[in-house]
Amino acid sequence: MIKFFKTDENVRILETDKFEQGCWVELVNPTDDEVDDIRALTGVSEDLLKAALDEEESARVDTEDGATMYIVDSPMLVDTEDGNMYTTIPVAIIYNEKCIVSVSLSSNPVLHGIRLNRNKVSTKKPVEFILNFMLENVKRFSHSLKQIDKKSLRLQAELHKSMRNQELIELLTLQDSLVYFSTALSANASVYGRLSRMEGVQSSEEYRDVADDILIESRQAAEMCSIYRDILKTTMDAFSSVISNNVNNVVKRLTIITILVAIPTLIAGLLGMNVKLPFGMDSITGSPYEFWIVLGVCVLLTALCSILLAKMTDKVKIRTPKQVKKKRRK
Repeated sequence: MIKFFKTDENVRILETDKFEQGCWVELVNPTDDEVDDIRALTGVSEDLLKAALDEEESARVDTEDGATMYIVDSPMLVDTEDGNMYTTIPVAIIYNEKCIVSVSLSSNPVLHGIRLNRNKVSTKKPVEFILNFMLENVKRFSHSLKQIDKKSLRLQAELHKSMRNQELIELLTLQDSLVYFSTALSANASVYGRLSRMEGVQSSEEYRDVADDILIESRQAAEMCSIYRDILKTTMDAFSSVISNNVNNVVKRLTIITILVAIPTLIAGLLGMNVKLPFGMDSITGSPYEFWIVLGVCVLLTALCSILLAKMTDKVKIRTPKQVKKKRRK
């Protein structure tokens, strides 16, 4: 898809039908024919136009044939089978003496905000355009990180009520999103550093201030991402321990039940064999109370084993530090 935009005399960004000097060309997942057309109109090489179409392209700065390209990773919210997930895609901003060209694989919310011209950006000033995009892109990272934190807190609250696989899968998805963000912010930082040293930026105090804001916002977003990653990792480890402990408790209960059920089964099996029994047990044959005698023995042995197992379980019971202090005081 190709769109052309140009700033009018009132600094409003308006869409135009054709290429003009000093315009902004937006390419969204362009075809080979569209890339060839823009290459012929703008003079930007095909390599620069197609650089951002690779999902694995890393953030970098490149110059070729009088055109300068800045590629940075931008946050995106995508739909997956496990729900919404934050990821990053490369976005290229290329400029030369003729125009500005932006290239991305999908529609970018930061570029959409520029199209609305909330910050009064001129397409005739490439440095201003790039600085504005970089600043809004970093702010987008911070906003997305806050949304991830809110969703993480909501999922943790739901997990406290009931352990379900869906919430755990969504937490793992958020953890993956933070990994993508951390990698992207680290790669983008090198581009921001080169941008701040750009001759066009250093020549204007206003541009230098914006470049400093970009670096500050980038460091803050990286710190936020690192903190949220550590918190989420600790949370996942805690929930893993809880799940493991719950499984151990279930296995323990099943083991106790199996042992208790095995006692009357063993006695009934022994008495049901067609052999001579010890301790004069054959003398009860034909007695009207023989069933109740056997049942009483089974109940008595089962009760004794229950008491013994309860005492053994209590000895290995894990206590919290507060419970240990209370017991010592007693």
